[in-house]
Amino acid sequence: MPHLEPRIVHVDDYIIVAEKPAGLLSVPGRGEHKQDCLIARIQRAYPDARIVHRLDFDTSGLIVLARGAEMHRRLSMAFEKRQVDKRYVALVHGHVLSQGGEVDLPLIVDWPNRPRQMVDPVNGRRALTNYRVVERSGTGGEAVSRVELEPVTGRSHQLRVHMMTIGHAILGDTLYAPPQSAERHPRLHLHAAMLAFAHPETGRPMKFVSPVPF
Repeated sequence: MPHLEPRIVHVDDYIIVAEKPAGLLSVPGRGEHKQDCLIARIQRAYPDARIVHRLDFDTSGLIVLARGAEMHRRLSMAFEKRQVDKRYVALVHGHVLSQGGEVDLPLIVDWPNRPRQMVDPVNGRRALTNYRVVERSGTGGEAVSRVELEPVTGRSHQLRVHMMTIGHAILGDTLYAPPQSAERHPRLHLHAAMLAFAHPETGRPMKFVSPVPF
């Protein structure tokens, strides 16, 4: 499927930065029909590429991959120590009233309904998201807000659950938005728009920006 081909943004002997299209897995899933994924496609040209972090199937945008075991170790440690700056842009339902803020709600997998996640103050792992409203448009049922999201932690579906929990589900979200949202919007309106980190070999600051496709 050519329309799902990742775009290489940067490549050197140590790292690869690519844009993942919406509708492509980051890593293989279960079953033969889920083997096509970002890492498999990247490894056709760069066999030493290793996945460091993931984007949801429905999310598009920037992702960094390591080349070889040592770069994978260094980049994984940078993510673990929260030394990687990630910013997403989303379109959400309704007008977010505050100009910005944070959502600090612990998350856990909703086992009977997995892969859905849910807020669980007792057993959940801490999840923290900062948000900033970029623009508000529309009225009534057509009201939407464009927001910039910074996941301080990296829990599965964190941005999607947090925005839904505060009453502003992301447009086109088949798991957390009302059914009519996915019917009207053919894709999840969530894009990994900026990625910044220190190069794992040289230490040089690296920053990549990806145009938002919606």
